[in-house]
Amino acid sequence: MVWKDGARNREHTPDYFVRLADGTGVVVDVRPGSLVDEEAAEVFAFTSRICETAGWRFRLVGDLDQPFRANLRWLARYRHPRCHRAPTAGELRKVFAEPQLLLAGAERVGDRLAVLPVLYHLLWVHALVADLVSAPLGTATVVRLAARGRS
Repeated sequence: MVWKDGARNREHTPDYFVRLADGTGVVVDVRPGSLVDEEAAEVFAFTSRICETAGWRFRLVGDLDQPFRANLRWLARYRHPRCHRAPTAGELRKVFAEPQLLLAGAERVGDRLAVLPVLYHLLWVHALVADLVSAPLGTATVVRLAARGRS
């Protein structure tokens, strides 16, 4: 975005544009609260007004809280498609159709060393879901099939 603010030329490139399943557009900027000075706050306010005019939403995202940050960092290790094994993924979807504990469900599918990377990949791609915000991912984490299980 480029605009004139009095005699000053200004510009800003938001970090992300997201299209939600319902078609809503969302512009996302990521900046920790401690780094939002007066000038940045003005830019974000302007961005928010432009988004509203376009019929989009604006979201400013700051620091991720622990343990969410640690959980995302852990799951990111399993984001690569090489962690997806179709037969194991299919079995995991069946097992987690009913919510259950992460490790118990994984062990129902097979050897945990072979199954857990696939399970973590499915969590990364949101085919399986769990509460990643409240506590570190672990054996007591309840996992379930997402509403629309994906690869």
